[in-house]
Amino acid sequence: MSDEQLDRMVRDADPYRPGAIRHLDEAAQDLLEEIMSVPTPSSAEAPVRRLRPRRAVLNGLAGASVAATLLAGVLVVSTMRGQSEEPAVPPTAAETMDPEAYSAMVLKAAEENPRLLIEQPGWTVTSAYGFAEKEGSMTFSNGGRELEITWYPASQHDSYYRDRLGVSAPEEVKIDGWPADLFRYSDSDFAAMLRPREGSFVEFRTGGAWTRSEFDRVLADVVRVDTRTWLAALPAGIVTPERVNEQAAKILADVPLPPGFDATTLLGLGVNDAYQFGARVTSRVGCAWIAEWLRAKEAGDDAARQRAADAMRSSHNWKVLHEMNEEGDWPEVFWEVADEVAAGKTPAGYTGSLGCE
Repeated sequence: MSDEQLDRMVRDADPYRPGAIRHLDEAAQDLLEEIMSVPTPSSAEAPVRRLRPRRAVLNGLAGASVAATLLAGVLVVSTMRGQSEEPAVPPTAAETMDPEAYSAMVLKAAEENPRLLIEQPGWTVTSAYGFAEKEGSMTFSNGGRELEITWYPASQHDSYYRDRLGVSAPEEVKIDGWPADLFRYSDSDFAAMLRPREGSFVEFRTGGAWTRSEFDRVLADVVRVDTRTWLAALPAGIVTPERVNEQAAKILADVPLPPGFDATTLLGLGVNDAYQFGARVTSRVGCAWIAEWLRAKEAGDDAARQRAADAMRSSHNWKVLHEMNEEGDWPEVFWEVADEVAAGKTPAGYTGSLGCE
């Protein structure tokens, strides 16, 4: 399953959905429609996004895994063009960090990937995931409008471009002086795809009610910035490599771990917002417990099989999933799979649902 599919399932399913959690049958239909219109990237460990009302973007839960985990990407922050480049948002942990304290891994990845900000007031980052090498995504919002910026390896550009030709004829535009192709899904839904540069390409996709003139104005205020300016704009709550151990320990405090589970592998999850990180961690745990359940079933080890089933059943009590349940559908998806395992059934399609390798 692809990065885009997995991330689109947990997150708000592309842009976040406000309010109560939707029924999974509706989310599944949205997801099916989204997958039919989006080519599948080849990454290895998918990021996770919340399910949103307009389209269920399961870019994290049901997709392939994002193979690597270096910080990369696109960050959006509200600043006034012509004024100071200080982010027009409250100070964050990243902003108060000594710039020299950024790890070499974070700096290297940020230097090698797109670093885009919106120099326009009112926009705030609401989601981030992945930031793997040449692959990741961020969503930012302003009132009822959202804009998702996703970047992929340059090698995937032609595939995505051909897919978008089925949406509309392209219109050539420029973003921060770089050529891009704009596609119209409807009179209020647009996408703009930057041509490849330095090993990756970026796509901007609207969420909510937009007009073409509004989209043009926002794209006109997108600028590329230096590495440290981009890093300093990371919003509060982002889990960077330096915070993985601390945040993982909180998540796993009441989560039974499968045999041989190596928490140090979580350092490879890259940079994610709290929701994405929680989904990625519980995905790893759930997939490992299912693998143990299948092993025990094959070996006739009833005791081990029961332990695995009990562990998955206990997910209904995991604090992290209850905290996430107000924001997106990942917990509902996880519990649906867990209930099948607890009932002694091999869950159909669980590798896609949970993003298992």
